[in-house]
Amino acid sequence: MKKVYIETLGCQMNKSDAERMYGMLECLDYTQTENPKEADLLIINTCSIRQLSEDKAYSAIGVWGKWKKESKPDLKIVFAGCVAQQAGENVLKRAPYVDLVLGTQRLYELPELIKRIETGERVVSVDETPFEESDIKINRVKSVNAWIPIMEGCNNFCTYCIVPYTRGRERSRKPELIMSEVKKALSEGFKEITLLGQNVDSYQGGEEGQNLSWLLRQINALDGKFRIRFVTNYPTEITEELINTVIELDKVCEYFHIPMQSGDDYILKKMNRRYDYATYKKICDNLRSRIPDVTITSDFIAGFPGETEEQFENTLKAMSELELDYSNTAAYSPREKTVAAKWVDLYIPEDIKTDRLARLNEHNRACCLKSNQKYLGREIEILVEKFEEDKKVITGRTRNNKIVHVPYDKDITGGFVNVKITGARTWYLNGELV
Repeated sequence: MKKVYIETLGCQMNKSDAERMYGMLECLDYTQTENPKEADLLIINTCSIRQLSEDKAYSAIGVWGKWKKESKPDLKIVFAGCVAQQAGENVLKRAPYVDLVLGTQRLYELPELIKRIETGERVVSVDETPFEESDIKINRVKSVNAWIPIMEGCNNFCTYCIVPYTRGRERSRKPELIMSEVKKALSEGFKEITLLGQNVDSYQGGEEGQNLSWLLRQINALDGKFRIRFVTNYPTEITEELINTVIELDKVCEYFHIPMQSGDDYILKKMNRRYDYATYKKICDNLRSRIPDVTITSDFIAGFPGETEEQFENTLKAMSELELDYSNTAAYSPREKTVAAKWVDLYIPEDIKTDRLARLNEHNRACCLKSNQKYLGREIEILVEKFEEDKKVITGRTRNNKIVHVPYDKDITGGFVNVKITGARTWYLNGELV
């Protein structure tokens, strides 16, 4: 059999896409390898959310191109994902050793395109019309968690974000395809289902009432002990119906990832986010009052064009006042086609951005530690995700997404166990079995 290696950059959606690629390629007699030098087919699944990710992608295929030129002339190289969708034909001009440029919305066309490049053709497929999905084979990474996309794309056009240009407009998967995928994952032994979408709250299955809450109820009704999560939420689209659904359903976890991006009202407006600080705080307060032990995580950008020191400090203040449990952080990175990328005269100097990101990260660490310390002395259930035999430690996750390390000498990955929390660190908890 021929061998394929996929290098995946970026988000969980890209990881899910890679699993689909492996499944489709197996039907073409390709087998997965972890060693790229053994591969007959190399695929890089790219991320364009920041310039660093894009640079990393081109650097990787540069190495592959040398292999192809020096010793493997029959090697096939595929440039896929968000950067591919954005750059299109320009990828072939920059990297003439690439055989296929595969956009995000043409993923399910992969088998046909591989057959074409195997005959010597060079192909660019970045049409914005999505290639129709079918019920395909998926080769999931061995884990306890199955990532399952339920929708893709975004209609919000935040001024800093490239996603609407790379993933297209919002479109939801058919409920029957999602449910088939969920059932198969559960039959394979997965214990946690995570529903994915750039704005997962916007899911619409096609018929009236088939929204995210409806879908959660369909999955929750399936037999067996397992957990359900969903990411990512847009703040103002978290409805009372969704909150009630999380409260009522026993398998749905008490966890919301709600990107805020800035704690300053003026910057939020410049970002084209459809809320202000007061609105976001009201959402968090409502969740905390109604769902005990809910975990709320967020995203923040440091150094957005035109951001003043005072406006940045409002972000630090918001992170504390909202008692956020964890936040993803990044310095602003201009992305081609976005509105904010044109505000060159407002760009923040790199040294100031670097300083603000460091301060944001330090503040985030303090918030994480404070959040974790609330669990000292408590008994709580974890789903075991990993066993480190050399350290005799199991690692699990609580329903509300806290990581817990527990001394134990047996591999019980995939099991649910109760632990008592004995220590709190910045990024994790320590516990002991009860």
